[in-house]
Amino acid sequence: MSNRGEPVLLGKILATHGIKGQLRVAVYSGDFATILSLGSVMLKGPDGRMETFEVSASIVHGKKLIVSFKEYENINQVLHLVGREIYTTREQMPELSEGEFYWSDLLGLKVVTDGGESLGVVVDIIVTGSNDVYVVKDGKREYLIPALADVVLDINLDEGIMTVCPPEGLLDL
Repeated sequence: MSNRGEPVLLGKILATHGIKGQLRVAVYSGDFATILSLGSVMLKGPDGRMETFEVSASIVHGKKLIVSFKEYENINQVLHLVGREIYTTREQMPELSEGEFYWSDLLGLKVVTDGGESLGVVVDIIVTGSNDVYVVKDGKREYLIPALADVVLDINLDEGIMTVCPPEGLLDL
């Protein structure tokens, strides 16, 4: 579960793009709108420190995002940024509608069934064509929980709990 004061992980720089200092980014949420709206981002350095970069341009390119930073105009200036994760602050992120959540809020939530059985915690989210799938692990087993209204009954961020009604057969070995 995300601490509201912590930086929010948005994606990772995968590679350079062209020779003009552009960077190809994998966006973890599958939603480009948040990064496209940002004027600056933070990159985590190899030593774990955060460094702020002003965004000069960002565009969607296929299933990736292409980002350019101010004062970086050629490939040689950005090679050292490849592999770094991209973060922002909670304050820079757009407000969500009722019932919508950022991935960073869902990762780490304890998952329980409507019958009170603990399934583990959300460790990853898979984007599919129709709905996201929550990867839940308890140390021994892994469950793939579809993010559907009739399956995910409640998400309580204050308590750190997601309540689910698993479809028949989901919990079978």
